[in-house]
This record gives sequence, C-alpha cells and structure tokens, in this order.
Amino acid sequence: MQWSERIGRRLKLRDLHILMAVAKAGSMGRAAADLAISQPSVSKAIADVEHAIGLQLFDRRKRGVEPTLYGRALLQCGVAVFDDLRQGVKQLEFLRDPTIGELRIGCNESLSAGFVAAVLDHISRRHPGIVIHLVPADRGMLLDRELPQRAIELAVTTISALDPQKDIDVLPLFDDRFVVMAGAQSKWAKRRKVRLRDILGEPWVLPPADSLPGMRIADIFRTEGLEPPQARIVTYSIPLHQHLLATEAFVTMLPASMLRFGKHPLLKQLPVATPERTFSTGVIRLKNRTLGPLAQLFIDCAAKIAKAAKR
Repeated sequence: MQWSERIGRRLKLRDLHILMAVAKAGSMGRAAADLAISQPSVSKAIADVEHAIGLQLFDRRKRGVEPTLYGRALLQCGVAVFDDLRQGVKQLEFLRDPTIGELRIGCNESLSAGFVAAVLDHISRRHPGIVIHLVPADRGMLLDRELPQRAIELAVTTISALDPQKDIDVLPLFDDRFVVMAGAQSKWAKRRKVRLRDILGEPWVLPPADSLPGMRIADIFRTEGLEPPQARIVTYSIPLHQHLLATEAFVTMLPASMLRFGKHPLLKQLPVATPERTFSTGVIRLKNRTLGPLAQLFIDCAAKIAKAAKR
C-alpha cells in the first residue's frame, strides 16, 4: 500500500471525521442526521475511504453498520489524529496567549481534595485565564478508559503496584499513607494517644472493602492483629466523609496527603500509631501522545509542590 498514491492524496480529515461519526452512531442514516449532511454524502465518504485503503471498514447489516477489524484499527488512528490536531491547535493558542487555554486531568476524590487542589490553586492564581476540567475516577477507570480514549491528558493517581505498561509514562511525585481521621471536635481528637483497637467499635466511614484503598486499609488492621471494622457507611465521596466526621461521631482512614496539601479545618488526624504502609502517587500520561503546553505546566507545578513538601 503506497502512502503517497493511495492514502496521502485520497484520505481526507473530513472523511475520517465521518467514519468516526458512523461508528459512534451505528448507522449511516443517524450519522448523517448528527452531521447535518445527506446520507448519500456519508455513504460516498465511507466508500472513498474503503477504496483508498483497499479494505472493508464496516459490515452492513439490516439495523445498521458495525466496524470490521480494519475499521476498528483505523478508528483508533482517527482518535489519535484528531487528538494530536486538537493539541496542536491548543499549543498555537497558548503561544499566541499563554494566559488562556484548557486542560483535562483525572484523579480520585482524596487527591482532588488535597494535592491536586493545591496544584490547581497554584496554577489558577498565576494563570487566571486557564480552564481546567477535572474528571473524578479511580485508577482503573483512568488508565483503562479515560487516558486511552484521550478524554484526559494526565492522570494523577497511585502508582504503587501498577502493572508495567509500554504505552504510558509515569512521573513519581510523593509517598503517601493512610491515617486515622475524625472530626476536629470529636472526643478522640482531644486525646494525646489513641490505639487502633480503642476505636475499632466506633462508627466507621470507609471505601469499599474490595477496592484498592479498602484493601490497603484492611492490611493495616490485620498487621496489628485486628480484623477490619465493619463500615457503617461505605463510600468514596470525600464531601460525605467530611459531613459525617463533622458530626463528631464517625472516624475514617484517608490519605495523609489530604491534610498535608488541602485545607480541611473540620478534620483532624488522630495520634494513632499504625504500621508504615506507604504508597507512591504520580502523574501518568500516554507515551506517544503530544503533550500540550498546559499539561506540561501542570506537571512542572505538581513536581515543584511535591518537592517542597518533602523538605
């Protein structure tokens, strides 16, 4: 297959855009309606692409169309092409005016309430024209869906016990650990020393037991010879944690970085001696993805804040 003769001169961005619309809609008719063009125009664009590469991209069925193996491969390329084009336009806009632009990042709830919040505050004060979209999700969702689909440019997440992947780059930032927290006015917050077994029977609010945070918390209890408490409330939601702890009845375990980098006057870390179970947090990006200027700005700022916290 000659690039210059069969692809470079014949395949157009418009045709690739139509191809992606058809795959998303599952039908040429629906894609035509979504794109506000005629169905014959859609059919011709698909036929032109298939003729250019010499392969069938869709299986035609009574209820619509479905991408073939070749179609799915080309669709992945299309996502990358339009993403790189979008990043290129962003870079041009940033070069023209470095005070504006948009960035999409993802992280979990505890990081958004601590470290990531500190980074965003630092950036927004110095670049008030920048808009940052934050996608809340756990590590699995960020690495399996959001990054590969290029819905985000960067993922800030735990990198400990991360399966090696050839398609990502990882920048370690800081080590974290789970600590016991309660409301700032709780009876436990007034104690100088608290043992883990002392609060075992208290009402706990915890993440799901089968989640990565839940398993790390369970490991802390079992290392102390204790069975993990039965949570009264099971949730990832940091606002719900904050509300429940403010009632002065509940206790929880959350990453220490939340208090180190965030502002949570209603919460207090209890003086509970727990086994040192640290885990690393870092920034993850796709290896072969063009990195936008704002993404690099975020990475530089994150590294600076993490480094300052180690002193």
